[in-house]
Amino acid sequence: MNQETLEADIRAAFSAAPFPGPGHLTGSRESEEAQAIETEFADKSDWTALKAEFLNQAPQGHGSALSFFSHAALRFYLPAYLLADLAGQASRADVVFHLCHGFDNASKDTPINPRRYGDKTWFQNASERFAAFTHQEAAAITHYLEYKLQNARHHGPTTQRIQEALDNYWSKRTLQPHR
Repeated sequence: MNQETLEADIRAAFSAAPFPGPGHLTGSRESEEAQAIETEFADKSDWTALKAEFLNQAPQGHGSALSFFSHAALRFYLPAYLLADLAGQASRADVVFHLCHGFDNASKDTPINPRRYGDKTWFQNASERFAAFTHQEAAAITHYLEYKLQNARHHGPTTQRIQEALDNYWSKRTLQPHR
């Protein structure tokens, strides 16, 4: 798949993703960054209008919004990050990390925080994060990861992480339509 086709695939796949609305943008209220996301994204109800400059700095210059989004906000805003990355404009947000962490071999069986979450692993957490994504959205993510893998300048830890995430989750998720 070429970049232009992939971009169109992403736009089509996420075109019906609902805006979660103010107050539902983060999964936690425990940090200043999470609170800043609620403020900075509250009026951002059209992900197609978001510029890479905004995504790279939000919130408050940290560029860490992907780490704090609620599941619904991740589903809504992820395509903007995917497109910015494909355009070579995602300078702070590591989109690949957020799609692979928990699904790669190094992290999948690791408990998140046993004192707080018991035996819950990163794989379980990541699976929950993407559970509401439609089959078409999951397929677009799979195509994005395959594109990143095929167009990598060199093979190393990132390409290994992508391949493992595809093998452990994304390719299987794409084969199981639930919506």
